Amino acid sequence: MRIRRILAAVIASAALAGLGLTGAATATAATAKGAPSYVTPDQCRQGGGEPRIDLPGNPCRGGTYDGETVD
Repeated sequence: MRIRRILAAVIASAALAGLGLTGAATATAATAKGAPSYVTPDQCRQGGGEPRIDLPGNPCRGGTYDGETVD
């Protein structure tokens, strides 16, 4: 009976540790994607795009930085 309780505690601890690891990975991924990025007009052009500062949000259109804000 004592072995069953110990085994149950070990399994529960492993399950909680696994959930903690996946939660940390999700938080890290969200942080990396959530940060706004800005590119200079030169970076936009070098990436093959065209800085469209005449449009709302000043986007870079086309190329590597497509959709990024030109600052």
